[in-house]
Amino acid sequence: MGGLKEFLSRFFSNKGHHVFFSFLIAKICGFLGSLVIIRLLPENEYGILSIVMSVCAIFLPFSGFGSNQILLRYGAISEKENKQNLSSYLFFKGIFNEIILIVIFVGISLFYAPKYENIIIIFLFFGIRLMGFYLSNHIQTYYRISGKNDIFAKVSNAINIGGFILLLVLTYLFKFYGYLLAIALIPYLSLFWLKKEMFSAKRIVYDNKKEIWRFGIFTAATSVISETLFSLDVMLLGFLMNENAVANYKVAILLPSNITVLAISFMQSDYPLLSKNYQNKNFLRSYIKNYYKIFIPICILILGFFYFFKDLLLKVFFGTNYSDNSNLMMILLLGFTFGMLSRNLFGNLLPAVGKIEVNTWVSILSLIILSVTAYFLVNTFGILGMGISLSLVLIWEGLAYLTFFGNYLKKLTR
Repeated sequence: MGGLKEFLSRFFSNKGHHVFFSFLIAKICGFLGSLVIIRLLPENEYGILSIVMSVCAIFLPFSGFGSNQILLRYGAISEKENKQNLSSYLFFKGIFNEIILIVIFVGISLFYAPKYENIIIIFLFFGIRLMGFYLSNHIQTYYRISGKNDIFAKVSNAINIGGFILLLVLTYLFKFYGYLLAIALIPYLSLFWLKKEMFSAKRIVYDNKKEIWRFGIFTAATSVISETLFSLDVMLLGFLMNENAVANYKVAILLPSNITVLAISFMQSDYPLLSKNYQNKNFLRSYIKNYYKIFIPICILILGFFYFFKDLLLKVFFGTNYSDNSNLMMILLLGFTFGMLSRNLFGNLLPAVGKIEVNTWVSILSLIILSVTAYFLVNTFGILGMGISLSLVLIWEGLAYLTFFGNYLKKLTR
């Protein structure tokens, strides 16, 4: 791969910056969308939506039973004709799988129906969204594996920016049902970029079915478990302490947890390239070296900035009521910055080289470790104990991923 200059040159020539900024835009639009529903909807309606959104969040990573994750990894290492074959096979198979998921998802509404009026209708709107989410993911993934990162970014930005405008207008005009209509329609904006070659290859049978679906299911499961990790800390804190402790913890973790978007966006930009070079030992070593040349200085700057301005940041963003959480925020920041240099790097490299099962088992163990350490540390140190527990888990995950990837590299012959 060469030095840092060549590394960055390749990143820009591959239009990786388009992917990088599209992820950032998605993050910003998601935040603004949350503000819209909080500001424009009554508390009781927002509460019901939160219940459905929480259930939906579990189903999203299983979209198509992992078909889009399969397309991203195996499509990246395939020749052009095989990309189209794989895309066609997964497109139709994924739709069938998604229908099954939507039926299960809507079926869950029956458990809530006796307590919450009209919740089945809300689930139906979100079911429509789930199918749109599957289609938009397939379209965007196809452009990524085809090396058209600029078009991928256009689709992503249209969904996020156009979707936010649609969400704002419909929610303002029609309130609750305007919001439901907007979130159902937003993913379908991607259909303007749907091309015939994505689903019309003559040969749509793919040979390595067992291998690719194993990868897809493991990837989807890992995504759900990883999301659970960042919900479990809050649930445990609510059980071990009280709602005030939860509020202070949520404030302290908000800024540290969001810095990882830099590393995640960067790694996602290069994911197809990393998959193509999954057996190229020199390339992978060089990639890690150049990644560190960029992110070690970034992490040092972040730590320095937060250290000197931690009190001011808490006051500006959250008010004086939360200014006593500076030590907790710094503890969490140490965990997340270490995670950027280990967990985010090697946790993305392992799926790219086909070792997704490592992420799954490490994530399961992480949930157990967090539960045990939090029980003892929160009882001893209070809210700081939860910050220490999560940071220890992030460090453990990073070291585990590093170890497994190091073993993978050693086994490569070239």
